[in-house]
Amino acid sequence: MTEMLKTSETTEKLLKFIDASPSCFHAVKNICVMLEDAGCIRLLENETWTLEKGKRYFTTRNGSSVLAFSVPENYNGMQIVSAHSDSPTFRVKSGAEITVEGHYKKLNTEGYGGMILSTWFDRPLSLAGRAVVRTESGVKSVLLNIDRDLCIIPSLAIHMTRGMADHKLNPQVDLLPLLGGENADYNALIAEEADVKKEDVISSDMFLYPRQHGVVFGMENEFIASPRLDDLQCAFSATEAFLNAENKEKLLISAVFDNEEVGSLTKQGADSTFLTDTVRRIASALNIPEAEWLRKMPDSFMLSADNAHAVHPNYTEKCDQTNRCYLNGGIVIKYSANQKYTTDSVSAAVFGEICRKAEVPVMIFYNRSDMAGGSTLGNISNGHLSLNTVDIGIPQLAMHSCVETAGEKDTAYMVKAMTAFYNADIRQTADGMYTF
Repeated sequence: MTEMLKTSETTEKLLKFIDASPSCFHAVKNICVMLEDAGCIRLLENETWTLEKGKRYFTTRNGSSVLAFSVPENYNGMQIVSAHSDSPTFRVKSGAEITVEGHYKKLNTEGYGGMILSTWFDRPLSLAGRAVVRTESGVKSVLLNIDRDLCIIPSLAIHMTRGMADHKLNPQVDLLPLLGGENADYNALIAEEADVKKEDVISSDMFLYPRQHGVVFGMENEFIASPRLDDLQCAFSATEAFLNAENKEKLLISAVFDNEEVGSLTKQGADSTFLTDTVRRIASALNIPEAEWLRKMPDSFMLSADNAHAVHPNYTEKCDQTNRCYLNGGIVIKYSANQKYTTDSVSAAVFGEICRKAEVPVMIFYNRSDMAGGSTLGNISNGHLSLNTVDIGIPQLAMHSCVETAGEKDTAYMVKAMTAFYNADIRQTADGMYTF
């Protein structure tokens, strides 16, 4: 292979991470492994925390969100990167089995998040998530990944769809996966994977995932295609940057939340108190008075990292006329007049200058003025911990598809930009004026 066609080490690590993370629970488990391998110390929320300056720690909530933090020598505010662990998919309902005419077993599922439904047809799929099982003293969660081609959502043949050109896909009718023949037993399958008796499986959170592995493609290997790029690409980048960073003046935090795709309204979502609870506990453990850490909020900053829309080669008209983003073009700064994104001129300028000094290219994204866009983590988190925030992302195509596409170079750009952000010492000198 020529030098031109080699992929970066960052891309290889990203695709391995995503492949090993078929659910939000697995993503957080793998982030925890990355943190522990680097010497970070795990804390439980129901324990007393004893913290030491210069050390790194992390805690989880629900097994699907994780906050990592680095204790500075001197506390002069916080610098936070947020991302999310979940992706649009199908969740298996309780009473999962549906028997069809005595010959087939299919699974009763419901959509999680906003999906491009058509992309889920005719692909080998499997199941991953967690089961909650009975123990002698209570219950415990067991992570499950049924690592084989298990089920499929078959299309209706073209010969049977004539006259159905305007047919709207119905998730309860058109998108239930075929599990097996008349002897298929979903509950027995879950019990076997959990290594318990069938009657000891009390409940579960199981999700469909595509069996396709992430790949690098293009004439010069310039693109990547993978499930769950939104938002594991940013979650991976935030963790890598956190582990690369050194800052003796700032409390560095990497926050990976669950449930962004469904509004963040959970105890482990960005609209919970997870971040503020953790910050308050850090301050208490370090004997930083509340008035002091509040005084340092103007010297604090957040990157809200969630992927962005690139110009689509077949639908170029779908993007804004003057603010257009492309794969392998670097980091996207996202704006919205109605504050679906938190970016303003000050936060964009601070982050843009950090990127310029780090030699990371930056692009600007706005939705078309006649097209509604989604929201993400920044504005939700700011309802609980208010600080300067910029919404950023990696440009991609086919957002919320079963398999998404991005640029091969852009993960490395994001890691470099986030590392530079973590290493900066951002200080407010007057309202709207900053040094870094």
